[in-house]
Amino acid sequence: MEPIRLGMVGGGQGAFIGAVHRIAARIDGQYRLVAGALSSDAARAHASAHDLGIAPERSYASYAEMARAEAARPDGIEAVAIVTPNHMHAGPAIAFLEAGIHVICDKPLSATLDEADAIAKAAKSSRALFILTHNYTGYPMVRQARAMIAAGRLGAVRVVQVEYAQDWLTEPVSNKQADWRTDPARSGAGGAVGDIGTHAWNLLRFVTGLQPDRIAADLSSFVPGRRVDDNVQVLARFKGGARGMLWASQVAPGNENGLRLRVYGAAGGLEWSQEDPNRLWFTPFGAPKTLLTRGGAGTGPEGVGRVPAGHPEGYLEAFATIYADAATAIRAHAAGEAVQTLLPGIDDGVEGMRFITACVTSSAADGAWTALA
Repeated sequence: MEPIRLGMVGGGQGAFIGAVHRIAARIDGQYRLVAGALSSDAARAHASAHDLGIAPERSYASYAEMARAEAARPDGIEAVAIVTPNHMHAGPAIAFLEAGIHVICDKPLSATLDEADAIAKAAKSSRALFILTHNYTGYPMVRQARAMIAAGRLGAVRVVQVEYAQDWLTEPVSNKQADWRTDPARSGAGGAVGDIGTHAWNLLRFVTGLQPDRIAADLSSFVPGRRVDDNVQVLARFKGGARGMLWASQVAPGNENGLRLRVYGAAGGLEWSQEDPNRLWFTPFGAPKTLLTRGGAGTGPEGVGRVPAGHPEGYLEAFATIYADAATAIRAHAAGEAVQTLLPGIDDGVEGMRFITACVTSSAADGAWTALA
């Protein structure tokens, strides 16, 4: 099959997440990057396009120009990756959805809930697909955990603990990545809760399938002068009676990318860590703890990756799984076929924004219990 023609908005020179998306799209050979509006600075955009081998005539000064031009070309892009800061998700997403071009957007969905609702409206009325890159859902052992819970291996879920701890913002820091993430005009009202808290929340929801009811949140900004939170602690109540706790921090010295999930049910428990992603601990109640490994004995097809067991798969491969699933969905869509995937989509994105909004609202009310619609 011919690779899917891919465009990119954002992700120019000096950008972190744009490079990750490009690597992920290449791993399985299912995409070819052919166009881009890679920076709001025209000179940087064209220099970035040159670095990536994009033809000069397909390097655009704006996403609006790119959407119009590519939609009119017989060889125009079939999908676009949006890898800009949060406040620049809504405009490109809506423009490409209206042009009938599939959208693969980085998380969180937007900077505000109003923008999220506008993207959702455009997605519902577009003939194109919308995919949100909550990449941690692409890990084989995360999908293994989801399958085990769905099959009742843990019994009724009672308690969920999820955390995402980093330390890179422990002191004031100024660089391209930190500057926009700590600027509410670009990140939105949520700092750590939006940047990594939404990943933790999405992981919890993806694996357990629990339906949220209410949350009580305490957001803190420990670094003097910081205008968004750098630490968040959340209590969660779920429909059916399960309880949860979420901690996300970017001021926790000794933590690099500590995303960890623990789920406990009436019949057993599961533990998974992103920094050791090929292993999943399963403990049936009253029995010894069992180590399940990616592709090893006791795992189903969900827990099998690209390479044999014992060969580590990590962050980039998990991200690539999202792109591979997206390619399957895009090709099925073009053929008029229905396809079942585990891809995060527009509803996950809107829920993430509702989670951020509820956390900010709850914290402002001294941790009051707040409904999560």
